[in-house]
Parts: sequence; structure tokens; C-alpha cells
Amino acid sequence: MKLLVVEDETSLLQSILEYFTQEDFLCEGVGTFATAIEKIETFNYDCIILDINLPDGSGLKLLQYLRQNKKDDGVVIISARGSLEDRITGLNLGADDYLAKPFHLSELNARVKALIRRKYAQGASMLELGNLQLDLLARTVTCNKQPVVLTKNEYDLLVYLLNNKNRVVSKQAIAEHIYGDQADNMPSFDFVYSQMKNLKRKLKEKGCDELIQTVYGLGYKLSL
Repeated sequence: MKLLVVEDETSLLQSILEYFTQEDFLCEGVGTFATAIEKIETFNYDCIILDINLPDGSGLKLLQYLRQNKKDDGVVIISARGSLEDRITGLNLGADDYLAKPFHLSELNARVKALIRRKYAQGASMLELGNLQLDLLARTVTCNKQPVVLTKNEYDLLVYLLNNKNRVVSKQAIAEHIYGDQADNMPSFDFVYSQMKNLKRKLKEKGCDELIQTVYGLGYKLSL
């Protein structure tokens, strides 16, 4: 799962990034309105943790930009402004949740994961397609009730394909989703082909339905 943290307080930003990295999220962090705009214009995120008070603009303006441009990234607002009016404003502008500072990182984690379950699995912790099941809480994959052991990148790749079910996704989109800005420094997308090949092999070994199709010249599509 891909996470963007927009927070200008450096120590809090670092704490959130470290915590969610340990939770196996792909995390990116920024501390200004301008850099946040650059990120959300370039990438899609499963969830954005968004502070309202930024040194060069309002987090609420970022939220408005997201929703006006029909981007469906999940948003959890974190703010020292915890009044009822501020909460209502944030939620009315399209935030999925609002958490007042100070907070425990474990509660923020629970809210982010609940948002992701609502977004992708209608509130359940399981994603299913054919005989394939993903447990979003445990980050485990089973096929025909047999565990499928995947690397972190293979798991993130499978989740990304499931979240884009029946849509063709390019190698570049996959690379950017899994590796973020690091994808710009890679000479080719051969590593995407390699990881896709390993993922398909592991699923096939467990008797999984052939869900992942190669669309030559375009990318990949997951469908039943």
C-alpha cells in the first residue's frame, strides 16, 4: 500500500514514516504545500495523511484540489485544530477521517487501515477474486486455502493489480506506484517484468486461476 504523509513538523513526519514503513507501507513524506501538489499531480496513493497547517498553504486547499480533479486517494486529516467546526469542514471537503493532535500512532494506523478496507473491500479485511484471497490486515495471500509466500514488492504489485481490476496498467504506472520517485532513476522497467513473472509463477504453483494477463505493448490486466 502506498502512503503520502504531508506534515511540516519534521520530527512527527519522521515518526509517522518510520512507523508505517515498519507496517510494510511504501511511504513518502513532504513538508510543504508546493511539494505535496507535485506529488499528488504525479502519483496516486492508497491514503494521504494530511496536516491542515502548512507553511506555504492550507491542507484544505490540497484536499479541494484532489476532489475537484476526481482523484480518489483516501485522506486522513491530522491537525491540532480539533474543533467540531474544523472537523465538519474537513469531512465536507472530502476527507475520509479526521484525527486531532496529539494522537497515538497506533490509532492513526488503525484509521488508515480501516479507510483502506472501506475503499477496496467494502469494509472487510479480505479481497477475493476467483480462488485468490488477500487478507489486508495480515498481509497474507492464499489460493485454494494454500498460503502463497510473496516478497513485499510482489504483494504490493498484486494489491495494485486487484485495486485496478479489469483495467490495463502500464509498466511505468506499476513502477511509479511501487517505487515512487526511485522509478525515475531506473534505466528500464525490466524489473517490473521480472517481478510480474515471479508473481504469476508463484500463483500458478498454488493452482490459482490465471488472473493476470499480459496486454502486449500496453501493460498488464487482472481479471477473472
